[in-house]
Amino acid sequence: MSSDAEVADAVVAAATSVPGVTGLNSGRFGEVATYAAGRRIVGVRLQEFSGEVHIEVDLSRNVMDTAEGVRAATEKASGRTMTVIVEDVTVADPPAGEHTEHENVPGAQDPSGLSAADGDR
Repeated sequence: MSSDAEVADAVVAAATSVPGVTGLNSGRFGEVATYAAGRRIVGVRLQEFSGEVHIEVDLSRNVMDTAEGVRAATEKASGRTMTVIVEDVTVADPPAGEHTEHENVPGAQDPSGLSAADGDR
């Protein structure tokens, strides 16, 4: 039988291999982890026959498809029923030279602090 640390490591590897997963998340208060000798395996909480994996996903991908992919991969890796919790989403920066959504929205704030309505002031 595998230790919880070995199972948690396998869950991390399986979850992070799914396209769209940008990382694991320890929860709002840092409470989601599996404890092993000298370390915390963040984002994975295991029970005897089940577990949870808390992920961060790229918003440019379908979040539900990503979560389902993580569930399937982590259940295969762990041999347990897994619940997937999407804790956060990330948005990739657009490539240089591409327009962003806020540029043509009146009143929208851009990173410089000027709104589209401010013009060239």
